[in-house]
Amino acid sequence: MKNSYIYHKIAVVVGLALFTFKGEAQQDVQFTQYMYNMSVINPGYATEDNDMLNIGGLYRTQWIGVDGAPKTASLFAHTPINEKIQVGISFVNDNIGNVVDENNIYADFAYILPVGKSHKLSLGLKGGITAFNSNFDNVMLQSGNQTTDIAFNENVSKIFPNVGVGAFFYADNYYLGLSAPNMLTTKHLETENGIASTGVQSIHYFFTGGYVFDVNRKIKLKPAFMAKAVNGAPLAVDVTASALFNEKIEAGVGYRLDDAASALINFRITPQLRIGYAYDYTLSNLGDYSSGSHEIFVLFDIDLFGLKNNGYDRSPRFF
Repeated sequence: MKNSYIYHKIAVVVGLALFTFKGEAQQDVQFTQYMYNMSVINPGYATEDNDMLNIGGLYRTQWIGVDGAPKTASLFAHTPINEKIQVGISFVNDNIGNVVDENNIYADFAYILPVGKSHKLSLGLKGGITAFNSNFDNVMLQSGNQTTDIAFNENVSKIFPNVGVGAFFYADNYYLGLSAPNMLTTKHLETENGIASTGVQSIHYFFTGGYVFDVNRKIKLKPAFMAKAVNGAPLAVDVTASALFNEKIEAGVGYRLDDAASALINFRITPQLRIGYAYDYTLSNLGDYSSGSHEIFVLFDIDLFGLKNNGYDRSPRFF
């Protein structure tokens, strides 16, 4: 029990640090399979499949073995309205030790411009709310006694508006994206009784890209990257490389700079359904306490008007 309280305290301190240092720590959620969760990151994200409704869900449990470690769930839906307009909605829940709980609900709008004969530029806007809740009732000291620190006396429950912007440049075999999904800086925790406990949601900038190399008719190589920047924190960089076999099975590896190494796999069960799994092996000092992180996703495509051939061989996401 004593170790449990120690780990719980560590996790709570880490979690609160994400909100109590003004722009000096990364606050947005982390995804390993970011290339299949692009709607959450970039409102300018677009697909080439008219009349298709793309639905996706992802669940991530981080730092297994550490009490109070973050758990993240996302759900999104995306569809083209016509050749120039695409819309979507997204929901992201981020929970840290049942102490800090944040829900983001957004609607996306993207307008697509042709650039030459084979390239397109999609410009997007994201708008919605962030619901932030903190519950300090069960915060324990190492001894097992409930804390009496006045900074934890009052739980916080607030709702903030937010907007985001993004650009998505793509062709038949590659894409580049630049986005800031949360543009408004908002205070999450206020100063109370002379205790400085103010936290600010900082603006995060994402730069993403992916390419598909056709090795032959059965094998495609798919490198991808994501860079995330926020004021006061080191640049976070993910690099991923995978191979797609027969348009059905994809397997790969990834590396997050100074943080983790990853293994990824996904299966195209039917032309409409894809499921995937990723495992992160922690390379930082936190690896002494954690057995790694797990992430799963499900992607489902609905042919709204029955116009598509069920045998089509091109995935609407990451080609």
